[in-house]
Amino acid sequence: MIPLSVLDLATVTSGSTPAHALRDTTAMAHVAERLGYHRFWVAEHHAMAAVASSAPAVLIAHLAHATTTIRLGSGGVMLPNHAPLVVAEQFATLEALFPGRIDLGLGRAPGTDHVTARALRRASDLQANSFPHDVVELMNYLVPQPSPPHPAPTPGAGYLPDVWLLGSSTYSAQLAGQLGLPFSFAYHFAPAMLDQALEVYRLNFRASRFLEYPYVMVAASVICAPDDERARWLSGSSALNVLQRIQGRPGPLPSPEEAAEVEMTGVDAAFVAEALATHFIGSPARVREGLTTLQVRTHADEIMVSTRIHDVDERRMSLELLAREWGLVEGS
Repeated sequence: MIPLSVLDLATVTSGSTPAHALRDTTAMAHVAERLGYHRFWVAEHHAMAAVASSAPAVLIAHLAHATTTIRLGSGGVMLPNHAPLVVAEQFATLEALFPGRIDLGLGRAPGTDHVTARALRRASDLQANSFPHDVVELMNYLVPQPSPPHPAPTPGAGYLPDVWLLGSSTYSAQLAGQLGLPFSFAYHFAPAMLDQALEVYRLNFRASRFLEYPYVMVAASVICAPDDERARWLSGSSALNVLQRIQGRPGPLPSPEEAAEVEMTGVDAAFVAEALATHFIGSPARVREGLTTLQVRTHADEIMVSTRIHDVDERRMSLELLAREWGLVEGS
């Protein structure tokens, strides 16, 4: 079995607060470490009522203090929102504090709406056109060179975390291949481009000082419960959340009970069903079968699971059931 990892969005649920969400994320990092998951990433999103991980570097530092061995990282830092030097300083500091445990996943989308993106970067280029240049600039700050660049951050050269490119299309896949970096594909929200993106990545891959062979991670949405019926019930939260987004009224992740009270039209139900069709929802055996099929299809070197469940104890159980079924831990 290939390694499994966890993507956490510091999910704010209905009736809860961002502070509670961050405490839940800390608890989930403990759980993931105990169960043998390989890495634990948090994602940068802004102005989203259901997501409290707006400052990945700050949250990663907290999680690193709260754990001891699991790799921690960003899934990802949205580089168009930041000056490359700032990201280099933040993650070189993390690498200096927690050597060998930090991943820097970089994305080229703003992770928010256009107005918020402009407020974050206060620049005219909000289309991520400078992404390749920004990635190279960022890495040049951290790679030892005969003539150090100016400015030279401290910590800087020699404190390079593992750098990944993230993507939901062929753009970052091609760039990751050309730069010789590992690539993570967001199958959990952009399934249609999966096969094409991975083909582009592998065809364009050039060995580098960072990576000798292509390395692919696929991120997938997973809800694992003792039986299929319970898992489908828990997935009602995601179903209603999808509906709320397409109706222009996003909010905290609703509970399954709230979802059960909503009657969807045929059109809405069909849209939600399509959105959840590539999620892995069910008993441990069913989820393992689905993830195994995904791994065989993609030849992925690693799978990262994103589990959005309203109740944190149910979220913990999902990770535990999957870890046992996958062989990360033994027994019950």
